[in-house]
Amino acid sequence: MADDVKLVERALAGSEEAYRLLLRRYQRPILGLLCRMVRDPALAEDLAQEVFVKAFRALDSFDRSRKFSSWLFKIAHNTAIDQLRRRELDTLPLETPDPDSADLLALLPDDRAEDPVAAAERRQLATAIEHGIEQLRPSYREVLLLRFEQGLAYEEIADVTGLPLGTVKTHLFRARKALARWLAEQGWEPAG
Repeated sequence: MADDVKLVERALAGSEEAYRLLLRRYQRPILGLLCRMVRDPALAEDLAQEVFVKAFRALDSFDRSRKFSSWLFKIAHNTAIDQLRRRELDTLPLETPDPDSADLLALLPDDRAEDPVAAAERRQLATAIEHGIEQLRPSYREVLLLRFEQGLAYEEIADVTGLPLGTVKTHLFRARKALARWLAEQGWEPAG
């Protein structure tokens, strides 16, 4: 797997394959972040295309001493924030989703599967966490997703969002606290 800087250099030299490799490598993480930020999969796909167009047009401005992923997440961050500023997001209801909408095939027994009750509880908790994350302020939601979904370090999050390192840490602390409080209100108490 060629490292990102080499791929950038090859792309700048005109290699379409290098462009494709960079796109394939970062398409899912960028789309995932955008989808969770704007909460609209179709819009997130449009924004992801916009992010990659912007990135590839500005590829010569990429500072090779930095991580390419941080640079790309910064472009995605700015694109999503611009979109959020352009439209007012409706708040989502705090009610749990309709249980009849669950995928019933996923509930069929499998001899190799774990205990169905534990699997169902884990899926319910995952759904509750997703809904809880949606309730967070956009700035809290973003740092939480960058940290725990994308695995970025605090310093990288600060670089992507343009926030001071202390603010990133504060946002993460408050996001986790707000999420835990929301989960507790929904009946999900910490184990042990």
